[in-house]
Order: sequence, then C-alpha cells, then structure tokens
Amino acid sequence: VQLQAFGGGLVQAGGSLRLSCAASGRTFSRSAMGWFRQAPGKEREFVAAINWSGGSTYYADSVKGRFTISRDNAKNTVYLQMNNLKPEDTAVYYCAADQVYGLVIGDYDYWGQGTLVTVSS
Repeated sequence: VQLQAFGGGLVQAGGSLRLSCAASGRTFSRSAMGWFRQAPGKEREFVAAINWSGGSTYYADSVKGRFTISRDNAKNTVYLQMNNLKPEDTAVYYCAADQVYGLVIGDYDYWGQGTLVTVSS
C-alpha cells in the first residue's frame, strides 16, 4: 500500500480542515487506517484509527469530539475531519495503513509522507 496525505494548511483557532489520504494497492479495503501527528520537538502520537469496514473507530482523548475519521473504500481514501482546531493541534499529520487495527505506531507498516497543519491563535 502506498499512501499520500494532503489537505493541510494554515487555519485560525476554531476553524476546520479536512485531511485526505489516498491509497494505492488492492489491499486498501482490507486495511485498517490510522492518523498520527508529530508536533515540533515532540514524538509522533496517535490521533485516530478506523477498521477496514469503517464500522469501528477510535480517537485520542485530545481530539475526541472534535475530529472524525472516515473512509471511502470505493475511492481508496481515508479522511480526517478536524473541527474546532486549537493551536496545540499544530503538527505534521501522517496517515498509516496495516492489516492490524491498532493504536500505536508499531502497529502500522505503511506510512504516507505527512501534511502540515498549522493552527494560529
């Protein structure tokens, strides 16, 4: 699976962005997908995950209620809708894929290149 994330940008606090992650490869529809982020000077952290069918999702406490992960298997794409953005959401956001529906970096073998989200106060 090859992944390409896009949709990042500069937004004011309280605003919204939708990230997309386009996947190539026939195994996308059978893969769990995750979003992670890495802020400057910090370690990469889990944001959200979705299982292969879209029937199960999981979120980090810091984004619960503000972010929504979804997928369209017909388009080989996973999305991260981010609402009510805060300056602490500023980071490079990465999408990841694997057969395992996991919540940690080590659960994922395939990674996109990242897209930068900057939230100004």
